[in-house]
Amino acid sequence: MSSTLLEVTRAAHEDVEQLERLIVKDLQNDPPTAKDRLYQSHRVRNNIDTIISTTEKLIEIYEDKDNARKDEIAALGGQTATGINVFSAFYDRLKEIREYHRKHPAARLVNANEEDEALLKEEPVIEFSGEEAFGRYLDLHELFNQYINSKFGTKIEYSAYLDVFSQPLNIPWKLKSTRQYREYMENLLEYLIYFFQRTEPLQDLDRIFSKVEAEFEEHWANGQVQGWEKQGQENEDDPAQHTMIDLDYYSTVEELMEVGPEKLKEALASLGLKTGGTVQQRAERLFLTKHTPLEKLDKKHFAKGSHGPRQNGSTAVSQDINSLKHIALMEAKMKKLSDLLSKTIEQTKENVVKKQALTYEEMEQEREEEETQVDTESDDEDQQIYNPLKLPMGWDGKPIPYWLYKLHGLGQEFKCEICGNYSYWGRRAFERHFKEWRHQHGMRCLGIPNTKNFNEITNIQEAQELWEKIRERQGVNKWRPDLEEEYEDKEGNIYNKKTYTDLQRQGLI
Repeated sequence: MSSTLLEVTRAAHEDVEQLERLIVKDLQNDPPTAKDRLYQSHRVRNNIDTIISTTEKLIEIYEDKDNARKDEIAALGGQTATGINVFSAFYDRLKEIREYHRKHPAARLVNANEEDEALLKEEPVIEFSGEEAFGRYLDLHELFNQYINSKFGTKIEYSAYLDVFSQPLNIPWKLKSTRQYREYMENLLEYLIYFFQRTEPLQDLDRIFSKVEAEFEEHWANGQVQGWEKQGQENEDDPAQHTMIDLDYYSTVEELMEVGPEKLKEALASLGLKTGGTVQQRAERLFLTKHTPLEKLDKKHFAKGSHGPRQNGSTAVSQDINSLKHIALMEAKMKKLSDLLSKTIEQTKENVVKKQALTYEEMEQEREEEETQVDTESDDEDQQIYNPLKLPMGWDGKPIPYWLYKLHGLGQEFKCEICGNYSYWGRRAFERHFKEWRHQHGMRCLGIPNTKNFNEITNIQEAQELWEKIRERQGVNKWRPDLEEEYEDKEGNIYNKKTYTDLQRQGLI
């Protein structure tokens, strides 16, 4: 049954629909950890790739280049070489179905829901190095070694390399034109692409690069590519470039003679040709290379001891420009990926700095803790806390236990008019506030000493009346602030004013 083309088509459509439902189910779930989120992204990416490949097969079937689908449909209608026989076609197909079930008697019906649940729990295999810590950090150690051991690189620490690898503007373009830098940039771009595909599998990297290439072509044509604007000026300052003459600008030998004998001699020497003769002979010899490849020139034009024919001037210049353009394009793609991975780069810097202060045992212990730790990134803070009794919040942001609330009387509110109607919750907090600066300051503003006689007094009028009674009983001149006014140190000890001042002068408090 499954061997028929129409059955293959039907099964392919069913697979596509099942994968689409599976993707929707998977994306409706909110992964609790970063690891689960990465697994989810790779599952969806794998399903999308499967849908694309299955759809491509369906397109080939519907195009029907070999007319196999057309012939099978005709056979279903009973059309044969001798004519149309519907009953014969029907019984042939019935015989085929019976034969299939006779050979596969144990075939069972697969429950789609059970299969979906198994696929949703699947953990795709994602290759990460130990340094990458499952996609949290970059592992650029090999590229770092390649950088510091090159002519264009500098001897810096790995932490400093993480700051400069995405900024190649400080490297002169002369060093960028070398083979060593091109290989380094290719390796760096290859690693960033591979890392980005592993950590962000749902991103369309081809679309991102197509946009980068379009912007790059526009900037390159206008000479606005960052770091390559002064390429022409630096070419003029490079003595090696003086030996190369672009022959596309000269249409006759007479025009080429105006360059001068010395420049003609340098250009001929760079191509391995003879440099002797008059100015006209030199110009004629060099002009031959404009339309004739060096490989087809007569050997008599080449100098003795030369390494054989080389490329002509215009071709060499064109290839140099294309090579530099390719390197500049790789830099543009690398910068774009660095921007997309900026958060990961910052985390890598912090991890490198932190590891420099740890011993090997501490690093191993931290790595084991990271492997076993369950990263709870749920939205607990956004959820409303259930607190029907309106209990006070503890240090962890949750309501305190009810027994603790009753034990300390935290449900009682005490207001002190002397403290500016400030509220104190619980008896303990209310008793302690008489020794705090807020209450002491309020008493001083009223001109009343903060003594133990005024404990439990929170009303301004009551405090003033009590102070008047004390003055009448003791007399105005009998008030001794040095002995009766109280002060409290940081440890909560109570002293009179005289004792407190003496201890403060001696530096004991």
